[in-house]
Amino acid sequence: MMNKKQVQVAAGIIRNEFGQIYLTQRLEGQDFAQSLEFPGGKIDMGETPEQALKRELEEEVGIVALNPVMYEQFVFEYPNKIIHFYFYLVKEWIGEPFGREGQEGFWIAQHDLDESKFPPANLKLVQRLLAES
Repeated sequence: MMNKKQVQVAAGIIRNEFGQIYLTQRLEGQDFAQSLEFPGGKIDMGETPEQALKRELEEEVGIVALNPVMYEQFVFEYPNKIIHFYFYLVKEWIGEPFGREGQEGFWIAQHDLDESKFPPANLKLVQRLLAES
């Protein structure tokens, strides 16, 4: 039996005072290209999920996250890999988010999230956000 690659990912649910969430669109050439995603990325060796979140948000969308709060963590198994997700709610930050790596980024009302536009791993998370909106 093949051992699947295990990946740890930290991502931010960046929510402003108007109840909008900042999302980015996955670039061509990535898994699930064109899908929407919560900004974030892989956790490096020796990093805590929160450290990875802060680093990734700075690299990807140019903000400094303040006081992120753990919102959800779960494991999702794809055919070729297993991903451990750590999602943080980010309600305070310094800077204005934008796609630093050329990706599209935009604000969307929490109650307008559409789970069909996200990778399969995000389904339950998006459903929870919708239920709370």
